Amino acid sequence: MSKSLYLIAPRATAPHYYGADFIEHWGFSSVQWMADVTLTTIAALAPPDFTVRLCDEAISPIDFDTPADFVGLTGKITQRERMIEVGAEFRRRGKTVLIGGPCASLSPDSFRAACDVLVRGEIEEIAPDLFSDLRCGRWREEYDGGRPDLGSSPIPRWSLYPNHRAVVGAVQTSRGCPFDCEFCDVIPYLGRKQRHKPVGNVLGELDVLYGHGYREVFLTDDNFTVYRRRAKEVADALRRWNGQPDREPVFFTTQASIDAARDEELLGLCGEAGLTSMFIGIETPNEAALREANKRQNLLDGPVGQIEKFLAHGIMVRSGMMVGFDADGPDVFERQFEFAMATPVPNFSVGALVAPEATPLHARMRRSGRLIEGGNETAITPWETNVVPAGMTAEHLAVGMKWLANRLYHPEFFGERLMRLVHAVEPPAIRWRPRGSSEGLRARERLFSLLMKRFLKSDGGAKEMAGRVARALSEKPEAGPYVGEAMREYVQVRCLYDRTGYWEPRLAGLAAPPF
Repeated sequence: MSKSLYLIAPRATAPHYYGADFIEHWGFSSVQWMADVTLTTIAALAPPDFTVRLCDEAISPIDFDTPADFVGLTGKITQRERMIEVGAEFRRRGKTVLIGGPCASLSPDSFRAACDVLVRGEIEEIAPDLFSDLRCGRWREEYDGGRPDLGSSPIPRWSLYPNHRAVVGAVQTSRGCPFDCEFCDVIPYLGRKQRHKPVGNVLGELDVLYGHGYREVFLTDDNFTVYRRRAKEVADALRRWNGQPDREPVFFTTQASIDAARDEELLGLCGEAGLTSMFIGIETPNEAALREANKRQNLLDGPVGQIEKFLAHGIMVRSGMMVGFDADGPDVFERQFEFAMATPVPNFSVGALVAPEATPLHARMRRSGRLIEGGNETAITPWETNVVPAGMTAEHLAVGMKWLANRLYHPEFFGERLMRLVHAVEPPAIRWRPRGSSEGLRARERLFSLLMKRFLKSDGGAKEMAGRVARALSEKPEAGPYVGEAMREYVQVRCLYDRTGYWEPRLAGLAAPPF
């Protein structure tokens, strides 16, 4: 007898930098920023006798009256509270609930009461046993998936996903990271030994995404460039795949570490492949803080010169910035601002140091009595922390972060960094052809055009800044796609700050935090 499974990615309930709710904030229909590769991968692992239905709650409401035999939930820390709430409600209605994913794997005790089956770790190797047990009605309370060979990971079932409502597609080429940053939960979840998906499998997934109209794809690797030989192999394959004469160009983005700047051959291949932006956790110019966090890969060379090497190959850098390390004093906010303004990096995600569960930092803070407990073990909004700072008061941290965030995203200072990007970026030799043939893609482009007009109309300073940048682009039009991407993220961040009351532009007029 066939079985049915209703897979759900609950909406995020915590403010964060990369959601698509800013679109709805401006009066447009719900859109997901990044298509959910986890839901579609699990769906692909289900046996043929299981009927699978997907729900991304950022796009459509959950059907609590579903007739499905089983309900599966997965998500990240920003979805944590909603996952627990939804799981408990389905159990109240008599459904068998499964919960898995990174948050449930690292914080299992938080989810046990909201589910019948807890799935920890990665699912590929345990999927046959799990679905067999569900079919027979003899499931266990907990399954541990371990760390499988990624050759066993199937092409996600994108045919089940509302692709016309998502902006960016997603492909994973590896899992894990060999670095050991004290605050990072990648190691406890995915391990230090990076595992790689066969390149042919990666291209197969891209073919499917391309067929569904995606022309922007996020390579979801935690660190795409850490193994240079492998990264070059993938980048070269992407370059050849993307360069086919009958193919519309696809733009890629990913996550990397700044030490990739030491390998110009790698950067050249990435730029020619269409990897037009990378997120890099620069974190801080405070070398003592980097040593404290065991992020030694950031200590090799000067960060500004390294960033310029990425731009020389047509790769825009987006960066993470942290404050609140033990080595940070009250002067760190001004130092971070001065550092940012010396770079051609328009977009910084500013956040407090946080100690996620299962990390060395979490254990150290608990041992020292500096872990803020009660409620969420892991802080989930950018300006929250579960760490008692050592080098300043909690009030200094909160006030200084708010000053730094508002000053960095004030139109005057954001525009200055954006102009640096325009002047510094050198698009690769391959010139990308105009995009926009698929219906879904054209709709998304129209949406962002309208959104940008509405935002700029609401903010005179941002409108003046955009006009200044547009004049610069008339002399260097090839920088246009980079400016468009940076402005789109600028609107995201400004909307996040507006919605949460974090936006206080008067703070940008202060030369230093008001303490």
